[in-house]
Amino acid sequence: MSWALVPLTDQQKEIQQLAREFARREIAPHADKWDRDAAMDPAIITKLAQLGFLGMMVPERYEGLGLDTVTYLVALEEISAVDASVAVAMSVHNSLPTQMILRYGSEAQRERYLPAMARGEWLGAFALSEPEAGSDAAAMTTQAVRDGDGWILDGTKAWVTSGNQAGVILAMARTDRPGERRGARGISAFIITPELEGFRVGKKENKLGLRASPTVQLSFDRMRVSANQLLGQEGKGFVYAMQSLDNGRLGVAAQAVGIARAALEYSVRYAAERRQFGHPLKEFEAIQFKLANMATRITAARALLYSAASAKDRGEPITQFSSMSKLFASETAMWVTTEAIQIFGGYGYMKEYPVERLFRDAKVTEIYEGTSEIQRIVIARQLYAK
Repeated sequence: MSWALVPLTDQQKEIQQLAREFARREIAPHADKWDRDAAMDPAIITKLAQLGFLGMMVPERYEGLGLDTVTYLVALEEISAVDASVAVAMSVHNSLPTQMILRYGSEAQRERYLPAMARGEWLGAFALSEPEAGSDAAAMTTQAVRDGDGWILDGTKAWVTSGNQAGVILAMARTDRPGERRGARGISAFIITPELEGFRVGKKENKLGLRASPTVQLSFDRMRVSANQLLGQEGKGFVYAMQSLDNGRLGVAAQAVGIARAALEYSVRYAAERRQFGHPLKEFEAIQFKLANMATRITAARALLYSAASAKDRGEPITQFSSMSKLFASETAMWVTTEAIQIFGGYGYMKEYPVERLFRDAKVTEIYEGTSEIQRIVIARQLYAK
């Protein structure tokens, strides 16, 4: 099932099929075990890289595939439909650190980091939030102080996807001074690598869903970074992060669509096989209506996602539309997986059946890279923007 209202090119269809076959062959047999163990085999990241899936939107001159956003999201949906934990590593890497370096980095930074990231030698991570600064990310307290030709960083970042596996981390820190705070304009972006003295991986979170994807705290204890690790202009880091989240939210939307699609596909098959009162479930109007509503919402979420991604590829502003896409797709995923469990009945509540994991994985799409409440704020503000 695809229900893609936006027609795909032959190349996009080929990449979609490649991603689908890879996910079913290399990920599906292990997804439940990785979920139970709260850890995936790191070799799967290498295999993703070998297909070029970690450099999909990186230009060819930096050893990427140089593809458009829609094509990347088509592939990401296929990975998400099998295991959202693997998909989130692919999403964060492609949507945030690589794109931030590409858009705001110097040519020297691009040449240093992007080829290795596209090859999968360095997985990317994004460190914005802190234990006391989640939705209000501008309230961060991690401090960067000038030290000769470099900076000294102190602080703790929270909820960093792949933070214990990443070779390149885009971290936000305050470069204004205590007592002379400049709000969001006092935050800068730094390219952090884990071999730096003072860098430490802290607590790994024990999560409800996406259990195979590591989410960790990172601590910086008088960690010195060189001047060439400042990304772009001093004081522009928060702006860079917010603009880059437009990309990240499209990735979350694709992840949500993949989760929801998988739940629907399992539900369609189960309703054809499961019999009650002498009939397959699919013959009952109550079940038919559920499946119809699920399919309609998923198709609408995908259409909105592709439209937003196409606008991005045309160079149009997408802040409002990426938030709309993320909001609608994530709430669709949560609603669809809830309906899927209802269709499965008691079996849907059991870990032996796949919709239980999909339900748990869906929830976080309403939370990370901006909660649904934050998305509504963004959308509403854009309605009044001049």
